[in-house]
Amino acid sequence: MTQATDNRRVHDNGGGAAPPPLYTHVRHRRLDLDGLEVFYRECGPPDAPLVVLAHGYPCSSFEFRNLMPLLGDRWRMLAPDFPASGFSATPAGFDYTFGGFAIFLDQFLDRVGVARDQRFALYLHDFGTWIGLQLALRRPGQLAALIVQNGDIYEDALGDKYESLLKVVALPEEEALRSLRSGMTREEWEREFLNGVPQGGDHAARMPPELLALHWQLATEERKDIQARVILGWKENFEWFPRYQVWLREHRPPTLITWGTRDGYMPEKSARAWLRDVPDAELDLHGDGGHWLLETHLPQVAGRMRDFLGRHHAGRLVADSGGLLA
Repeated sequence: MTQATDNRRVHDNGGGAAPPPLYTHVRHRRLDLDGLEVFYRECGPPDAPLVVLAHGYPCSSFEFRNLMPLLGDRWRMLAPDFPASGFSATPAGFDYTFGGFAIFLDQFLDRVGVARDQRFALYLHDFGTWIGLQLALRRPGQLAALIVQNGDIYEDALGDKYESLLKVVALPEEEALRSLRSGMTREEWEREFLNGVPQGGDHAARMPPELLALHWQLATEERKDIQARVILGWKENFEWFPRYQVWLREHRPPTLITWGTRDGYMPEKSARAWLRDVPDAELDLHGDGGHWLLETHLPQVAGRMRDFLGRHHAGRLVADSGGLLA
């Protein structure tokens, strides 16, 4: 059902349009970024309009493996594994903060040939939301469109599951790190990947076991220590929330908000909070979805993205004229 509300497209998705029967191959690549081995997934023509996908925790570009082939016929899709995630390296001297990851993403785009005058769309999820928005601040004028999927930037709209995390990050540093590190168990990660998915139903059956198995296998003790520190740095990230909000108000990028409202960390109120700063955003609410929509609601999300990107990011910037080519 679709309702018009204050000139916004608001969708309550129990179903949704499936993408057309098009499929393109994902290419799995590696590059050396000044000594850092980076694994990334790429799909689509190299000269097509670009979509950059920023993954969350405790995942990697693996979360985009099924989405990318459904869009690669029209868009160039780029999804790197952040350092200490997936198949990228875990360098000892890396700045494992959200700012450090944003600098990495900026340098990665330079290395794969994304010019400073090239427009691109951003797909933000979970931790990738803060990384991607810092990237947008670093590349002013380049953001053509924004797709937000369960990523929070509003402190007053957090879900109930944040309560225990807020208590932990308020502890003295070493005590907080011990607590975070002790929670990095296979059982806890399984709960993270099932966040919001009704147990025993069809949606739970859509969650592939390799989503957990792959990332748990890749989670070395060193990586767990790093992730604990990244999570602890989340409280400093709060200070960036107003900056993200100001940037959104000033730039008003075309925005699609697609959201699983059963997410315990980021429920429906977290999605609607974005409308404060991008009131013309298109809002898709999946009332039977949780945190990992690309596992449980892929046809609906891909279909809406094709429609949205087709209207807002169907061309590329021409440097000498500022115009768009279809």
